[in-house]
This record gives sequence, structure tokens and C-alpha cells, in this order.
Amino acid sequence: MGVKQERGIAPLENPYMRQQEVAVRAAARRRKLLYRRLTVFFVMAIAVSALLIFTLFSREASLKAKKAEKVQVEEKLARLEKEQVMLENEIVKLNDDEYIAKLARSEYFLSDKGEIIFNIPNSEKKEKEKKSSY
Repeated sequence: MGVKQERGIAPLENPYMRQQEVAVRAAARRRKLLYRRLTVFFVMAIAVSALLIFTLFSREASLKAKKAEKVQVEEKLARLEKEQVMLENEIVKLNDDEYIAKLARSEYFLSDKGEIIFNIPNSEKKEKEKKSSY
């Protein structure tokens, strides 16, 4: 009832029909092989694209990190160059005897004969200490 019954029609058995059947099978086989090749090609294309995109993003992240590191290194270089200039100036000053004498008096409380050193506290330091204690 729900299943159709085949009629008792016999296919023609001549060379033309066999040739047509072989051609239909060959066309179906070629179409099936074409779909397989296209599927393999698309899978390979997707894999290569994914690899390229992953490489692109990883290189971009690496480049961003390198740029940030470059900025930090340039800032450090600028600080070190300022420090170098300051130290070179200090070397020039330390070759002067008057500067050495002044430095010895202020830092190490050394004095010449007959000099008396009075240590006067800095008023700015006291004000900062009072503000920080509140």
C-alpha cells in the first residue's frame, strides 16, 4: 500500500543502452571525484588561511610587545644620557679645588682653621615633615 511495486518492465539490452549506462556511470563518477577534489582543496585552503591568520595575529602581538619594549628602552636611554651628562659635569666640578672644599664643608662638616660650622635646619624640610605627619 505505502510501497510502490515495480512493474515488470525489463530494460533494453542493446549496445546503445549499455553505452549510455556506462556514460551515465562515468559522469556520476567524475562528478563524485570532482566533489572530493573540491572538498580537499577547500579544506586545504581553509587550513592555509587559518595558519596565515594565526601567524598574522601572533606577529602583530609580537610587534606590539616589541614597540612597547622599545619605548621603555628609549625612556631608559634618555634617563641614562641625562645621568651621564650630570656625572660628566660632576667630574669637571671635582677637578676644581674650590668645589671640593665647598663639598667637604657641606657634606662632611669639615672646616678650615679658625672656622666654626653651624648646622641650620632647613625650614622647607620641617614644613614637609609637619604636612606628612597629619
